[in-house]
Amino acid sequence: MKLVGARTVKDVIDHYQEDSQSRLKPYLDQAGFKQLPTALTMLGIKDEKKLELWGQNHAGTWVFIRSFPVLAASGKSGPKLREGDKQVPEGIYKIIGFNPNSSYHLSMKLNYPNAFDLKYAKLEGRHQPGTNIFIHGKAASIGCLAIGDRAIEELFVLSALVGKENIQVVIAPSDPRKKRLKANRPLPWWTNKLYQQISAAFQPYSHQKYNLTQIF
Repeated sequence: MKLVGARTVKDVIDHYQEDSQSRLKPYLDQAGFKQLPTALTMLGIKDEKKLELWGQNHAGTWVFIRSFPVLAASGKSGPKLREGDKQVPEGIYKIIGFNPNSSYHLSMKLNYPNAFDLKYAKLEGRHQPGTNIFIHGKAASIGCLAIGDRAIEELFVLSALVGKENIQVVIAPSDPRKKRLKANRPLPWWTNKLYQQISAAFQPYSHQKYNLTQIF
């Protein structure tokens, strides 16, 4: 992803922290956070074009904070398989880097391809499964999740303060809390195994326990 300046992550935090945290404060207050969450999970749901943000409190409970609309995400349901297929990946990922100089305002890099992606790429002889997948600003995407500039300011600052080692990102084709995930198109033979893992990763974040009608 193209660099467009020489800002540091600290520069971004210093510049955006007051404004971005003031925008997030009502959501954090409603979720009962008096301090920063100890960990974060982001749930990306491709067909609904949204990214849910959940935080873990100091009692170890996961609480819904808010949802961000995904303004652009190329491709369709199904995992990413190769460089240039324009697919948003599906799976369980970590944030491995913050880019304060992204040409998409700000961005957070995911560890795609992860161990699962690499295992099945090797088995199938796919030598270029792709790379450089981000959550970023603006409203354009080629395999990434674009959530707009204000939203990425909030997520970037909060994620940097919580620490990337305490963050998980799970991306699903649809919401497995509503309907069982099933590879019902001609997809790789291992896709249902992937969907079982994604479904299990969604389980701690219950629709029944939290009122998700407030999300937008």
